[in-house]
Amino acid sequence: MRKLSRFHPRRLSLAALGAAAIAVSPAAFAADPSVPAAAPAAAPKCEIDTPVRFSGLNWESNLLLVSIEQFILEKGYGCKTSTESGETLAMLAALQRGDVEVTSEIWPGQIESAWRKALDSGKVIGVGHVFDAGEGWYIPRYTAERHPDLKSAADLARYKKVFADPEEPGKGRIYGCPAGWACDTLNVNLLKALKLEDDYTLFAPGAGAAQKAAIVSAYQRKRDIVFYYWTPTALVGALDLVKLSLPPFDEKAYSCMVDPKCENPVPTEFKGNKAVTGLNAGFSKRAPMLTAFFTKLHMPGPVIDDALGWMEREEAEADAAAQYFLKRHAAIWKAWVPEDVARRVEAAL
Repeated sequence: MRKLSRFHPRRLSLAALGAAAIAVSPAAFAADPSVPAAAPAAAPKCEIDTPVRFSGLNWESNLLLVSIEQFILEKGYGCKTSTESGETLAMLAALQRGDVEVTSEIWPGQIESAWRKALDSGKVIGVGHVFDAGEGWYIPRYTAERHPDLKSAADLARYKKVFADPEEPGKGRIYGCPAGWACDTLNVNLLKALKLEDDYTLFAPGAGAAQKAAIVSAYQRKRDIVFYYWTPTALVGALDLVKLSLPPFDEKAYSCMVDPKCENPVPTEFKGNKAVTGLNAGFSKRAPMLTAFFTKLHMPGPVIDDALGWMEREEAEADAAAQYFLKRHAAIWKAWVPEDVARRVEAAL
């Protein structure tokens, strides 16, 4: 892993330092009793006296966001933080109960019904505009070049042998959403809507890392694969992929697609998502300064792509990628916080 270098705006040579020492007389260092000594900078005091508890959703962009936010809260606001691991809907329930207080990345369009109920309960609020997110079914470009007539998700019915499932002869395999993730419902209903259930299995990897490993392995071997994935992610940015087309977006059809009880799903394009931060309402009332921070937090697409890309290339953990982001994109995160908080965060880097 490449070491993160510290930036030194000015380096003085040993000779220059020596000359400066000779030129300055000892009297210059004597304290002037008429000038009061500068008071030491006050340590930040968090506005709540308990750790801020984060949802530890296990995909890259959320892991990165949590690491960035925890560093800023700890070093800039003087707060303690903790993380509770879990999947989307379980963490949404925990957010309502107050078992966690911050979910850094929520895609309202993907969990419409559950998110609406959470907001209506009055126990959860959504703040900010973290970034713009998207989803789709993808194939590698080399697959598209081998099969130029494969352009839409509906075309997959004619290509099940190309994407043969090694465990179910006679069927193709679509790598879907990791088990337990909210996008699983959407993918299951899309398979039904396209009338592909008899031709394909929707394979659910055990975790996001397993899903990514399967895709990368197939890509490196130039093996044909079709899979669900989302953006922003380092993987979609790093690989040369083609997104399979779907019918134009229809709000009514999509509302059914994200409902586990949808009886007659109709295919439609995935909904663009404005990701927001979910906060426990009680926490938000107790911590107005932290709520203001989460409300201002926004990651432009090229910026989060850069941080996730660095994380992928360096095979780095989220904490290291957070340091990379904070050092490289100071102008972005300084817009989220007051000046005194920014100074403390910068001093801690």
